[in-house]
Amino acid sequence: MSGSASDPRPVPRRHLLRRALVGLIAAWLALVAAFRPSNERDWAPDQARLAAARIDGEIVRIHNVRNAHYRSTSDFDVRWEERRYDLAQLESVWFIVEPFADWRGPAHTFLSFGFAGGEYVAISVEIRKERGESFSPWLGLLRQYELMYVIGDERDLIGLRANHRRDQVFLYPIRTTREKMRELLVSMLERANALAAEPEFYNSLTSTCTSNIVDHIESIAPGRVPFSFKTLLPAYSDDLAYDLGLIATDLPREQYRAAHRINQLAAAHADQPDFSTAIRTRTPGD
Repeated sequence: MSGSASDPRPVPRRHLLRRALVGLIAAWLALVAAFRPSNERDWAPDQARLAAARIDGEIVRIHNVRNAHYRSTSDFDVRWEERRYDLAQLESVWFIVEPFADWRGPAHTFLSFGFAGGEYVAISVEIRKERGESFSPWLGLLRQYELMYVIGDERDLIGLRANHRRDQVFLYPIRTTREKMRELLVSMLERANALAAEPEFYNSLTSTCTSNIVDHIESIAPGRVPFSFKTLLPAYSDDLAYDLGLIATDLPREQYRAAHRINQLAAAHADQPDFSTAIRTRTPGD
């Protein structure tokens, strides 16, 4: 009978190829599933330490705040600092967008928090690179990078991108209450602590710079940010924030992005002690 064990007909080549492909995919998935995240690798110098925070009432002490001095993207001195912040003095939160491709889509996004007296601390969700490693969105799907929260000085995190990578950088004030600012900052600090204790993998679709920011916002204001392709292509994430009324501006949609591009200000004040204040100071001619 057809299909019996004694059937002498050979298996068609297309079936053999299909079986081989399924076997290769299954073997690869099993290998990927066997990967385990770790905080013990030969990390790139600028990501060698994980930030951690101690929250005692209104006082926050953050260990391993990065404050690197850059001569170029590959020539820099890294300083790790301990800083103290008073949550009662928290005044503002800022959304930073750094497109980094020839087409609008790929971008890095992060937040910065401002305190009375002109003090700021930036928090950037990134892959944690091993020495000599670089980012690939494809490898980011295959559990090849750990996730980290870089907490640092704005002259480091913003200056690196504007003045040394020479990417466009947009800095937006966010419209929210002080209570929500505090909840957002504490949420991000607690997540940084959790990653220091238990590492996780980055994922190019489900755990990125932008998706983690959205997760933090959703944790304090459920439903505030609906699902959108603009979070998957984060160079559009500022348009989404504008449409949702999150960006504190009265400018029309066709003007708001250009008005918040800070590259010239960042270059002009790169070595000035008032860097953070200066990149937020605009004149009518800007």
